[in-house]
Amino acid sequence: MSIAATGAGEQDFNRLWAAQAVSAFGARIAREGLPIAAITTLTASPAALGILSALTGLASLVLGLSAGGWVDRRPRRGVLIAMNLVRAATLAIIPLAALAGFLTLPMILTAATVIAGTSTVFVMAEHAILPELVAPEALITANARLSATDSVAEIGGPALAGVLFQILTAPFAVAATAVSWLASALLLLRIRRGRPVETEPRTQTQGPSFLSGLRTTWADREVRVLFLIQMAWGLTAGVFGSVYVLFALRTLQLPTGLLGLAIACGGIGALAGAAAGPMLQRRLGAGPTLTLALLLGGLVNLAMGLAPPGVKGGLPVLAVTQLLSDFFGVTAMILMSSLRQVRIDSDHLGRVSGVFQAGFGGMTVLGALGGALLAEAAGVRAAMLAAAALSLVLPVLCAASPLARARLPAAG
Repeated sequence: MSIAATGAGEQDFNRLWAAQAVSAFGARIAREGLPIAAITTLTASPAALGILSALTGLASLVLGLSAGGWVDRRPRRGVLIAMNLVRAATLAIIPLAALAGFLTLPMILTAATVIAGTSTVFVMAEHAILPELVAPEALITANARLSATDSVAEIGGPALAGVLFQILTAPFAVAATAVSWLASALLLLRIRRGRPVETEPRTQTQGPSFLSGLRTTWADREVRVLFLIQMAWGLTAGVFGSVYVLFALRTLQLPTGLLGLAIACGGIGALAGAAAGPMLQRRLGAGPTLTLALLLGGLVNLAMGLAPPGVKGGLPVLAVTQLLSDFFGVTAMILMSSLRQVRIDSDHLGRVSGVFQAGFGGMTVLGALGGALLAEAAGVRAAMLAAAALSLVLPVLCAASPLARARLPAAG
């Protein structure tokens, strides 16, 4: 189907899509590159890596809480370009400092923090600009295409990063990320449509950004449920994230190489989910498809937690459940993003996106801490099964709400 109501709009979406694809690969290289640079160049300790992880999470949470109103009051194309330029300039400092011989751990920590914060704002602006570029009935297709490139980047990005680190060493490999973000900014410059600069502040956009976004979120009964699902999802993801590797390596006794294979299956499932999501919702409707995807995803998580130990039993179960979990997860995320974009006015999408990101991030932190404590007290498998049981709350929230009957605009 056509992505936009006009040919110019479709061209602008394609430019956004290309810019997002380049940016996504760059983000994966940076995600791997900065910790590796800290380890290989500065022999960073586990505590230092823990600080790096905490700072990046904190930056995402703070910007999610505070930057939504700023995004809403500015042309989103300009925000996207600015975030790419800031990220590129920040990363360019790393290889220059390494070449001059004064690269330090605080520099890497600062760079990681800045990049995490600007990446959060980039995602918020990308979500908000999409309804300005495509027709309402094409939002789910557009979101699916963007999600597909994210899935490809998740599969290929770490592999590309590994090659670059081998050839260039980590401090200089991250320079490739800076170049990718500059290329993304150039592609975004070619977008012609979008909202003009506001010359006067809007009264409805004044006030604390997060509180304004939260009020807007809570005022719409469907978006309110989407937010509750997002929060519960974040809690579940936090638990899984804290114990998944331990579960695979110690409980299932898988070699690290085979764990990487299972994770790669998840990327394939995510790519398939991005393609299948729009087709499923056209047949079943957005609400029923979302409910079904959340239910099947929860059951898959339960099967993952019940995987038997050993390569012969554990690896096939982990690979298949990883593939299916990411398939249903991406399908659900595409539908949730599209429903939010349809229900929320464009002038408020930035702050609402910030509320969703902050809510998800905050609950992920709580889930990670809770999952670690539960794993210590009751065992890793018990923590995995608790996360699976929690994920089955998501389809119940959806089915018991008006969201279960939600529809997206049909293609004309």
